[in-house]
Amino acid sequence: MLTKAPRGTKDVTPDEVYKWQYVEEKIRQSCRLFGFKEIRVPVFEHTELYERGVGDTTDVVQKEMYTFNDKGGRSITLRPEGTAGVVRAFVENNLYAQSAPTKLFYILSCYRYEKPQAGRLREFNQFGTEVFGAASPETDAEVISLAQFFLKSLGLDDLKLSLNSVGCSECRREYNKKLISFFDKYRGELCTTCIERLEKNPMRIIDCKNKECKAIGENAPMIVDCQCDKCKAYYESVKTLVKKAGIKFVEDGTIVRGLDYYTTTVFEIKSGDLVVCGGGRYDNLVKELGGPQSPGMGFGLGLERLIMVLESKGVLPPKPAGCDIYIVCAGEDIKPQAQRLVGQLRNAGISTETDLMNRSVKAQMKYADKIGARFVAVLGGDEINAGIVNIKNMSTGDEIPVKLKTFTDEMRGILCESEK
Repeated sequence: MLTKAPRGTKDVTPDEVYKWQYVEEKIRQSCRLFGFKEIRVPVFEHTELYERGVGDTTDVVQKEMYTFNDKGGRSITLRPEGTAGVVRAFVENNLYAQSAPTKLFYILSCYRYEKPQAGRLREFNQFGTEVFGAASPETDAEVISLAQFFLKSLGLDDLKLSLNSVGCSECRREYNKKLISFFDKYRGELCTTCIERLEKNPMRIIDCKNKECKAIGENAPMIVDCQCDKCKAYYESVKTLVKKAGIKFVEDGTIVRGLDYYTTTVFEIKSGDLVVCGGGRYDNLVKELGGPQSPGMGFGLGLERLIMVLESKGVLPPKPAGCDIYIVCAGEDIKPQAQRLVGQLRNAGISTETDLMNRSVKAQMKYADKIGARFVAVLGGDEINAGIVNIKNMSTGDEIPVKLKTFTDEMRGILCESEK
């Protein structure tokens, strides 16, 4: 074997891809109901975009990005998340000049150099949403409602929403002073990364995955206790609206999210013990990346982890059947007529397969069964002379005689009847 797939990547084979197609269709259905439009952005961007947008003190920028110089000497990074690239597209394409709000969603691959684990790979796929131009708490409630609606549409009934507010820049300034004072007492117990964060961005310490740092952070001051009156009022409005939307939640002061651009509302949704969705508001990011002042709100969720959760709970649909009909060709001289029939069926929107391997009739029947064909028709000299072909229902074994002249129309009727 010449090579293997790089560590942290995974092939999605035809036997598995239907799960992805199912989830992606649910994404599009949910977003359509909420008025979100799809956007597609490049897989790589200039490195500066992520350093400025995601934050140069985050683990993503410091440890996890795939960054390289291209042949022109420019620093390029494979996207580690979706929001920064979508904000860049929002600004560059003047989408802010359109009627607000701008409601976008995306399904894209992301890349982070971290330890591969269950539901988390170095190349992973993300579903995300962004709303630009709306600074209202109703926007936060709508984004959270979309996330809940989508996850419930997949059959997840054990969702747990956790809310927090990380305040505005003024709140954070005062909060950081309290954090520095608190964590400075534990400087000797913090990991090397958190000691660096202590001076640059102490709030990131609360988000540290190191057990010792996490334990210390549980007793740190909470940002909800350090917020200005405006941020407190906004947070109360968000909570009220989420309640009125019929969504239960708990407040969790330890949720700060792993990216620096968040302001005020942040949230996470768990299924069981796993976080399957996270997001929040980012009112300064568009301006920081060169655009006009424009508030933003959104969420992201990893599809690998989500599909893993759906599998564990047994709520994914069964693997779909194979082709609608398999045409068994009984003889070399029959192939032209078989190909003509296959073409007619496909042009009518009926998925059809036929032999490509010069198999015997018996072997073709076995193959049709193996690929999950719903119906099989054996086309031979006798059938052509009689003008009638028997269509076999592979799930029941029943056979239905069909005239060759009206084969396509009758086949369409048989398929409709079988789906009732």
